[in-house]
Amino acid sequence: MNSMAVKERDASAGGVEISKADDMQQHALTDGFHLVIDALKLNGINTIYDVPGIPISDLLRMAQAEGMRVISFRHEQNAGNAAAIAGFLTKKPGVCMTVSAPGFLNGLTALANATTNCWPMILISGSSEREIVDLQQGDYEEMDQLAIAKPLCKAAFRILHAEDIGIGVARAIRAAVSGRPGGVYLDLPAKLLGQVMDAAAGQKSLVKVIDPAPAQIPAPSAIQRALDVLKSAKRPLIILGKGAAYAQVDDEIRALVEKSGIPFLQMSMAKGLLPDTHPQSAGAARSTVLKQSDVVLLIGARLNWLLSHGKGKTWGEPGTQKFIQIDIEPREMDSNVEIAAPVVGDIGSCVSALLAAMGNNWAPPPAEWIATISEKKEANIAKMASRLKKNSMPMDFHSALGLLRTVIKERPDAILVNEGANTLDLARGVIDMYQPRKRLDVGTWGVMGIGMGFAVAAAVETGKPVLAIEGDSAFGFSGMEVETICRYNLPVCIVIFNNNGIYKGTDVNPTGGPDVAPMVFVKDARYDKMMEAFGGVGVHVTTPDELYRAVSEAMDSGKPTLVNAVIDPAAGSESGNIGSLNPQSALTKK
Repeated sequence: MNSMAVKERDASAGGVEISKADDMQQHALTDGFHLVIDALKLNGINTIYDVPGIPISDLLRMAQAEGMRVISFRHEQNAGNAAAIAGFLTKKPGVCMTVSAPGFLNGLTALANATTNCWPMILISGSSEREIVDLQQGDYEEMDQLAIAKPLCKAAFRILHAEDIGIGVARAIRAAVSGRPGGVYLDLPAKLLGQVMDAAAGQKSLVKVIDPAPAQIPAPSAIQRALDVLKSAKRPLIILGKGAAYAQVDDEIRALVEKSGIPFLQMSMAKGLLPDTHPQSAGAARSTVLKQSDVVLLIGARLNWLLSHGKGKTWGEPGTQKFIQIDIEPREMDSNVEIAAPVVGDIGSCVSALLAAMGNNWAPPPAEWIATISEKKEANIAKMASRLKKNSMPMDFHSALGLLRTVIKERPDAILVNEGANTLDLARGVIDMYQPRKRLDVGTWGVMGIGMGFAVAAAVETGKPVLAIEGDSAFGFSGMEVETICRYNLPVCIVIFNNNGIYKGTDVNPTGGPDVAPMVFVKDARYDKMMEAFGGVGVHVTTPDELYRAVSEAMDSGKPTLVNAVIDPAAGSESGNIGSLNPQSALTKK
């Protein structure tokens, strides 16, 4: 354990600065700074995403000196998003550090989003001292951060004494990854970091977390009940959610799907668990299989709004479908519709148990059901093909995405980050994925602004090239992080679908006044110049061929690149797949 050199002015020595380093070495002392660093490293956490500032700037300097990777952002929300997706990719808590009050609040959005999406993340924030906060005496950035964080994350802890840092970090790690993963807040008052204690005692106080996410074995009766329901199906369907991707039991899931012969749908961040081109994939017949299936096996997928809550026009007649659900959280069952066969446990254990119980004589689904799906897939694929091959100028969303689809097909190990409205909705269906955990997007909340944070973390955590496909509106939430991408020289290519506005760039002010319409941006903005300003490569393209060449070159070079892709301002549609959530005025309905 290392010690920190601290200088202070000793009044008894006539105001001469003396160093505490010698004293600390003589007595083998350590401090809160190093205990935090050592506790993280002991548990295999070697990267911190952050925005520096008092009181954590010294901690970040020391962490880097101790060999940790410290990735500093321009805004805490983006650093938090990076930590959250790092947790998804690695199954270890991604760590974000912020300053107090405003910095903490900026990071809190990402923490809440991580909790909603079940990604393990720890937000560590400096804070004011309790005795001042509790009496509301007006400290610098005074705020009761623990109380604010508690309702928005899985767990929240405050550490007041250096000897408790090991336990505090251990509790945060275990809370983040055990059961259903989520976000954890860890509050570190500034005074804690400077506390000094005996180094040997400090070493003993650290905790290496053993088996932080223990397997939760499903009940044999639950497995048998699930198989009985599945055997009764005439039109079965498997839906794979991002929980299945997070589990990293890819071989077992593939074995279950292929052994059963059941068609499958992959939710957006589960795409690639099996290739979208797999013969059992029903992605191109999504509407048909959701409406006509009679038994649905959910693996790491929730019946929330992304699946129309398991009812309504998207699905068949009420009472005609049965659901089997695999989830580690018992309270998830029956959240929207009756679950005929709940299977509670971790996905790896549940899938393995189902495989073992299926035996070697499992009957495939009826040929009529497979033929119905195949016919619909072929029709939809043929219908889409002409739109993707259109070589128009200006480009529309489909012609641009058709070329980016080819870019990913040629580089299946690249990571795709995707956000926007039309840019997200259409890319989800157009771009096939071939490997697991290669598609990262807005997740359950559909929150804007994840793009650059996700892109940075994907490059840092995997070392793979990253393609970030962004709507021009979505990019605006985190666009300043192009400087971060250039600063760390990350292999990230950003493509901005620039149609001059939100959904469309053609709205007009109905009053004829000087202000532009609320959804309109600066016409013909040159986002590529932003990247050039920070030393990256900026490219302006107007045709599909130019787009393909620019992105291919960027992905192969590994250089930070931003491609400004001009899209027809009239090409978009209101809110994509969630336009129904935007209520019209009662007056306009008359």
